[in-house]
Amino acid sequence: MLDTYREVVTPEGVALHLPAAGPVPRALAWLLDLMIRLGIVLASTMVLGMLGRTGFGFYAVLVFLVYWFYPVLFEALWDGRTPGKRALGLRVVSGNGAPVGWLAAFTRNLLRVVDMLPMVYAAGLVSSLLDPWGRRIGDMVAGTLVVHEARKPPPTPVPVSLVMAPPVVLQPYEQAALVAFAERGPRLTQARQEELAEFATPLTGARGTLAVTRLYGIANWLLGRR
Repeated sequence: MLDTYREVVTPEGVALHLPAAGPVPRALAWLLDLMIRLGIVLASTMVLGMLGRTGFGFYAVLVFLVYWFYPVLFEALWDGRTPGKRALGLRVVSGNGAPVGWLAAFTRNLLRVVDMLPMVYAAGLVSSLLDPWGRRIGDMVAGTLVVHEARKPPPTPVPVSLVMAPPVVLQPYEQAALVAFAERGPRLTQARQEELAEFATPLTGARGTLAVTRLYGIANWLLGRR
């Protein structure tokens, strides 16, 4: 199944596009988490084995906790990410895009017993293939969704080739807009930079490349690069 986007409209009227993850990256994340859990259990076996029958009791409790509560704790406390999901760039969110809570994390993981039926996660795989957003049964019941985590590119430094004081006093929101343009500008094409810069022609008194250069200069001045 190809990864798809789920559109959610917030009460404020803002449309969020959640990139739903398909079964392949989710399966890889699950395998990574399984290896981590097996490593925890193996290390505990060597330590608790020295305690005899008492150690066996602790071992049984530990296996239960690692199997059932490992994903719940990480998803509820680590912004919807287990170590495996983090490595694959995935996270669990509520159906409306909000962070996942304790109840939802517990519900979706408790229902893994249903997704495993009749064997090897067959029910969960069929469910994720049929669902438009790749949800397994546990996600449907808990109202959750596994999405690709947006990776924000590092801010691009503003070119320091010109420092120019603004000809008029700028409001805080205007200053923020100019700095944002200067940070994003180097990642845009020259034509797109000029198109955006021409909206500020009354401020720069220029068009085209000169308008872009002057906006960078004003942004440098606002950032204290004098």
